[in-house]
Amino acid sequence: MDKARGIKLALGSAARHRRASESETLMTYSFDKSKLPSRHVSVGPERAPHRSYYYAMGLTEEEIARPFVGIASAGNDSAPCNTTLDAQADIARVGVEIGGGMPRRFNTITVTDGIAMGHQGMKSSLASREVIADSVELSMRGHCYDALIGFAGCDKSLPGMMMAMLRLNVPSIFVYGGSILPGRYQDRDVTVVDVFEVVGKYAAGACPLSEVHALEKVACPGHGACGGQYTANTMACVAEAIGLSLPNSNMAPAPYKSREQVAHAAGVQVMELLAKNIRPRDICTRQSFENAARVVAATGGSTNGALHLPAMAHEAGIALDLFDVAEVFKSTPYIASLKPGGQYVAKDMHEAGGVYMVMKTLLAEGLLHGDCLTVTGKTLGENIDEITWNPNQKVIVDAKTPITPTGGVVGLKGSLAPDGAIVKVAGMSKLHFSGPARVFDCEEDAFAAVEARDIAEGAVIVIRYEGPKGGPGMREMLSTTAALYGQGMGEKVALITDGRFSGATRGFCIGHVGPEAADGGPIALVENGDIISIDAEGGTIELEVDAATLAARRAKWQPRQHDYQSGALWRYAQNVGPARYGAVTHPGGAKETHCYADI
Repeated sequence: MDKARGIKLALGSAARHRRASESETLMTYSFDKSKLPSRHVSVGPERAPHRSYYYAMGLTEEEIARPFVGIASAGNDSAPCNTTLDAQADIARVGVEIGGGMPRRFNTITVTDGIAMGHQGMKSSLASREVIADSVELSMRGHCYDALIGFAGCDKSLPGMMMAMLRLNVPSIFVYGGSILPGRYQDRDVTVVDVFEVVGKYAAGACPLSEVHALEKVACPGHGACGGQYTANTMACVAEAIGLSLPNSNMAPAPYKSREQVAHAAGVQVMELLAKNIRPRDICTRQSFENAARVVAATGGSTNGALHLPAMAHEAGIALDLFDVAEVFKSTPYIASLKPGGQYVAKDMHEAGGVYMVMKTLLAEGLLHGDCLTVTGKTLGENIDEITWNPNQKVIVDAKTPITPTGGVVGLKGSLAPDGAIVKVAGMSKLHFSGPARVFDCEEDAFAAVEARDIAEGAVIVIRYEGPKGGPGMREMLSTTAALYGQGMGEKVALITDGRFSGATRGFCIGHVGPEAADGGPIALVENGDIISIDAEGGTIELEVDAATLAARRAKWQPRQHDYQSGALWRYAQNVGPARYGAVTHPGGAKETHCYADI
């Protein structure tokens, strides 16, 4: 039996809901419930009907008098990223009780990108980030919870959970469910990206179908999120760098026993935050966001970090856009050799010392703001002081002698993308590309051309009308990019889109092009054969077409209507903003007239 499955079974039935034992003495924090949100559902004669529900669930009068702590889990059976989250969340219950609180667990959704990839389901992915944030907010508001612990495992559920924390601004801790262990195939470590790429290899006639089947069976050996420095692990690193997670808590793989300790510690610590009234917006300042961007670039993280950081900042009323994030990327050394650009996976990073080992050397070189507050109640610098540099590991190099002198992720701007674009350059040797455009109006058409080997070397593939509004939903293009790599074309073409790329994408792949085609951005005017030039060193992306020609094309251009004219994706398309600002759907913290935490 694997460790994660053992954990889940051990927590079954009564054990899952056990309370702190008498030997686990409650902390002596003093809470004035008259100043907490939960007074609205638990204090005073007029709240007798409300309390009757809590008695029905087995709570005592003393327990109802404690602060209520929401424990939000994105656990479900949709993918291995999420399968241990509920068990971990239930361990946090005990920590909350020891800290003097009353845990109240609830669940939210997840759309798992690896399963949604390559078809219409991917349109649901980015929209799910907003649904996750909204659902956590509504559950917290509806039940008047005083603090929050959030458990997430897959891509959009991480920023979605942290966005809810910043929106609500009650004392909060984020816990990552942990990554998957690497699979083994032909004496090498493999991840799900190898499976995506072998599809392209098979399409090119370079391997038998038996190899596809053999690899798909071993690439994902158990519970946890995709193991490379893809979006989930990137945002898990962000959570520590920005101060919302406990130090070195997120890189431990999902099957490791230490995940139980992290969950328990989060339960205890959130009560200390409540006692001291330390809130997410005290922790997540402009400087904290710069620290987070620094860690994304230093680890060769997902380009999605440049989408989620502005969205998180928006919740706190902090002005931060793609260009602000890219400015930090520009001066950040790339120091952690993690897949897909490097050699190692999250398990290796954990064993090397984790996110704090990365931050140890960045701080030593003056590249972090060490005075930012964290959920420990200490500053980031104080937390880092407790870490000893490990010279015997090979995953993270000293920032004095980086893998490359500038970051693994680069922002671009130019005539094709006046509102910016993003590219991951970690592991790339070629940073300049110029070639004729091959234009597609959706990912399916581009993938079909790749499968048919109908893409010429030197082409710049343009996939448009896949932006937040035009898709709708800003799909990721991993199926297409991985197929190109599998065919040996990954370094021989470039790919540009107003959609997104998976954190697992590698090669000259530029996403988040803005303004998007649906808004009439320059990408909507590109025609087959137009020359596009990209300079990832200089940070430029140019459409080499004269102004008069573009003006004539614009006069003929007509907006397109997508196929989603009702339901959640229609509503998303009506409200979503540009990728430059995080593809957000509401005015954000800057427009608040009051904060939930102060109701």
